[in-house]
Amino acid sequence: MKIQTEAQTLFQIRLLIVVFIICLVLSGITAFPIETELEIAMKHISIFPEEVQHWLSCVYTAVHETNLRFPFISYGTDWLAFAHIVIATVFIGPLRDPIKNIWVIQFGMIACLLVFPLAFIAGPIRGIPLYWRLIDCSFGVIGFLPLYYCYRKIRRYERQIESKKG
Repeated sequence: MKIQTEAQTLFQIRLLIVVFIICLVLSGITAFPIETELEIAMKHISIFPEEVQHWLSCVYTAVHETNLRFPFISYGTDWLAFAHIVIATVFIGPLRDPIKNIWVIQFGMIACLLVFPLAFIAGPIRGIPLYWRLIDCSFGVIGFLPLYYCYRKIRRYERQIESKKG
C-alpha cells in the first residue's frame, strides 16, 4: 500500500469536494429548464422503452399544460434548483477546512440516504413509477459513495496531522 503525504490526501479531499459541488450545482441548474429538457426528450422519444415513453409523454404534457395555464407552479422547481445551489455552497466549509467541517460531509451522506425514504414514501403517493423512483435513488447512491470516500480521507488526513503532532 502506497503511503500518501498530508498534501496528497488533502488534494484528494478537495478534489472530491469540488467535483461534488460541481455536480450539485449542475443538478440544480437542470431543474430550471424542465419543459425544454422534456421537449428534447420528446424529439428522441423512440430511443426509450415503451413504458418510459408513456411516462415522459405524460410528464411533458403535465408540465407543458401547467406552464401554459399556471406558470407560477414552476416556481417550485426554481426553488428546488436554488436549494441545490445553496447546499453546494455549504461544501465550501470542508473545502477550506475538512477536519473542522467534516459535519458537512456527514450531513451530505445523511441527505443522500434520505433520498430512499422520500422516493419510496412520497413516490407512490404522487404516482411516480417504481423504475423512476429507482433512478431517483441512484442519485442518493451516486452522491453517498464519493462523500463516504471523502469522509474516510478526512479521517485519514486527521490521523496524519495528529501523528505529526506526536
